[in-house]
Amino acid sequence: MIYLETGSTDPYFNLAFEEYVFEKLDPTRSYFILWQNENTIVVGKHQNTYEEINQRYVEEHGIRVVRRLSGGGAVYHDSGNLNYTFIVDDDAAPDFNFAVFTVPVIKALERLGVKAEFTGRNDLTIDGKKFCGTAQYVKRGRIMHHGCIMLDSNLEVVSNALKVRQAKFQSKGVKSVRSRVTTINAHAPRPITMEEFKGLLTSYILEAEGLQPMELTPGQLADVRRLRDEKYATWEWNYGASPAYDVRLEQRFDAGLVTVYLQAEKGRIQAVKIYGDFFSAGELSELEDALVGLPLDQNLAAALEPLDVGRYIQGITAQDLARLLMG
Repeated sequence: MIYLETGSTDPYFNLAFEEYVFEKLDPTRSYFILWQNENTIVVGKHQNTYEEINQRYVEEHGIRVVRRLSGGGAVYHDSGNLNYTFIVDDDAAPDFNFAVFTVPVIKALERLGVKAEFTGRNDLTIDGKKFCGTAQYVKRGRIMHHGCIMLDSNLEVVSNALKVRQAKFQSKGVKSVRSRVTTINAHAPRPITMEEFKGLLTSYILEAEGLQPMELTPGQLADVRRLRDEKYATWEWNYGASPAYDVRLEQRFDAGLVTVYLQAEKGRIQAVKIYGDFFSAGELSELEDALVGLPLDQNLAAALEPLDVGRYIQGITAQDLARLLMG
């Protein structure tokens, strides 16, 4: 397994670095990347940024906002976070099996006297509180799996910067972001430094997989910076136009929160935009385009069946989507 560090705390560069490794480096090899961001909110690929963040707080505190390639929910990064990325063939974790990638984190924490476990669809927890969220992106038989580990993060900023909706709290039986998140150092027998934790994590993967350090060439880094400037640092990628639709529909499924903005005329869908913290194995725009023209009546579920809805919104059936669209 190839081991890389981005050497940057710029979120736009780091997300571009991830994509570059995924898209451009030898696809027959596996990769492990460690990286950190300074004061950043990272939103999931399918989320409406405006609905996920406290924009005034973000602007007042100089917090940057960037969209990642994978689905899932928004997370806050600061210097107390360590982010990791695995890039492997998808047979290593079929059907969005997140747990296999969390073993190194759990084992590293065991060595520090901290008991962690994988819970829910994509969280790592200590004593029932989340300290690491994970997400995955799948394309051409390859998986990019990444996680955000809160070693010693500022939980007050996490709570203030993210605008999490009540539907999420209700699904987890809690009242606030602060009540359901924690840091590793809040549970460790002694304070753990970032370098110590990085060393333990990489040493475990070295023992289990073997690691071959690598650095990108100057030319490759120039390509990463170009991708940063042309995509990840742009308003169009990170925010995009806020939809002006007639109807807003929302439902919490086991697979995540799904929000639909819909325009309809004479009982048929004219335009549709889908947001949420779900995961996807396909380009969501393909499903949105396929929905245009379908009837909003008792035949909708049957019309959705050929579209393979679960590929675009993992864990959702045609019947589920039809019930949501019918309001």
